[in-house]
Amino acid sequence: MTRPSSAVPAPPEPDATPGGGCAMGHGPAAVPLSGPEFHTDPQVLYRTMRRDHGPVVPVELPGGFPAWLVIGYRELHQVTSDGQLFPRDVGLWNQWEHIPEDWPLLPMVGRPMPSIYFTAGAEHRRHAEMVGPALEGADPFEIRRHCEELADRLIDDVCTRGSAELVAEFAEPLPVLVLARLIGFPDAEGADITRVLKELADGGPGAQSAYARFGEHMQRLVAAKRAVPGNDVTTRMMAHHEPFTDEEYALDLMAVTAAGHLPTADWISNSLRLMLTDDQFADSLFGGRHSIGEAMNEVLWEESPTPILAGRWAARDTRLAGRDIKAGDMLLLGLGAANSDPHVRQHLSTGHPSGQGGNSAHLAFSHGEYRCPFPAQEIAEITARTGIEVLLDRLPDLALAVPEETLVRRQSAFLRGMESLPVLFTPVRTTGDVS
Repeated sequence: MTRPSSAVPAPPEPDATPGGGCAMGHGPAAVPLSGPEFHTDPQVLYRTMRRDHGPVVPVELPGGFPAWLVIGYRELHQVTSDGQLFPRDVGLWNQWEHIPEDWPLLPMVGRPMPSIYFTAGAEHRRHAEMVGPALEGADPFEIRRHCEELADRLIDDVCTRGSAELVAEFAEPLPVLVLARLIGFPDAEGADITRVLKELADGGPGAQSAYARFGEHMQRLVAAKRAVPGNDVTTRMMAHHEPFTDEEYALDLMAVTAAGHLPTADWISNSLRLMLTDDQFADSLFGGRHSIGEAMNEVLWEESPTPILAGRWAARDTRLAGRDIKAGDMLLLGLGAANSDPHVRQHLSTGHPSGQGGNSAHLAFSHGEYRCPFPAQEIAEITARTGIEVLLDRLPDLALAVPEETLVRRQSAFLRGMESLPVLFTPVRTTGDVS
């Protein structure tokens, strides 16, 4: 896999502006995609962005690289609906000649490769036609059974001590353990994949090595399933009528697993935080199964686990909301901001105190040709809901162990989840304790 450019020069000096900066007209007005505002109250920041820039905001990625953040609901709908003008084709990016090999966001933004997540047009559809049915072949009842068994196992590890840290000990491991089973991994590999994916998503200095380890896991899995097929996503992908290379299978499995892990983990932890701190959802902690669904939907509207998604790239010069978008410019999808767009929220209100209730017109799963595949969305929803149900059934008197105001969000503009969620509860027996 190679970059669009055969040679990558040294990163620009700190006071230099990458090539697209002037062309995009960002200048000093560009909003840095970093800082505590993204972790504390991003909605305040989004309101300021709308006031100062409108629905399409010039932003600056770490390292000084320019992009556009689309925060208008209508504008985001327009971008995601036009796959020809705004394809998810990272090879179009006009900043490649400036991007250093060790840029920490590179694993998240991606690079040209034969994967469902980093291809466009007919090639993307070729991958989607292989991956979609393979995911759809997972039986919802079987998914739920896996979730219940794995959630019970995680709860057994903490239930006798009367305290837990729900992010590290429950919300983060559960989705990847479920996904690992569904795609065909033995349970023993789930823990290492969990660590790899967290390092990858955090975008720190270990992101590149984590990406390499992640790929090694998938390459071994493809080889194992080629030798001994099973009833799993990987085997169904490899049974597709059109042949793919082992590299393509591994890359698609990486995309499916990464996309389904932390967003689902953050969906779980954000929903639990809401239920533990908001009186509106208090009955969820006392057997109110209906309220679990309401809390989960509220999170998708108000605290989308993926508030910013990379990305789309302009196929040619165009205009969007009065902005001159140049060919190759990156457009980031501000899913969290678009969900709070005041121009549409008034039309989406259902009378629920939050304004949404059961309304699912949110953009938390994106939209259009490149949105989260519906079978993947179903797997995420079953995992999150079942995990929360099992947790509240087993530990019904959960309570925060620290003041709400001390809770810390994940330090990322691209992911909105909890760094930790410490809780207390009455100690209970493990599922295997029958004495």
